Amino acid sequence: MTAMTLSAGALSQIEKELGKYPADRRQSAVMAALRIAQQEFRWVSKDIMQEIADLLGIPAIHVYEVATFYSMYELKDVGIHKICVCSNISCQLRGSKEILDYLKEKTGIGPGETTPDGRISIKEVECLGACGGAPMMQVNKEYHENLTADSIDSILDGLA
Repeated sequence: MTAMTLSAGALSQIEKELGKYPADRRQSAVMAALRIAQQEFRWVSKDIMQEIADLLGIPAIHVYEVATFYSMYELKDVGIHKICVCSNISCQLRGSKEILDYLKEKTGIGPGETTPDGRISIKEVECLGACGGAPMMQVNKEYHENLTADSIDSILDGLA
């Protein structure tokens, strides 16, 4: 397996982000650097976290702390389509567990798993900020609210 390394384009984007901060505050670009890396690979490996740390001139543990704190960063390879199901109180009270069960029935995978063909990953997340439309999930960058079995079927069909 080839070691992952940031492309010249990604490095250029990170340098642009670094330009937004004073020279003694390079660590402020850590979230942007993680986002750029994840856009390139769909996930952020420990090697990439080390590369980011070296670029920013900070200890790798600081990059790791940020990457593990926020649920938006993936620490292992994920499918082309990432389904994030909200499990916070509003969604929970309105059926997020049933949504997860239905997704598992339809896809054969549960939270933290990826389909064998690498198309779909499911992730249970704490809150997506759409409580008024509970239960809800985010598929890639799109929000889907007031979920039902029929709406989930339609969403999954659209991913084919």
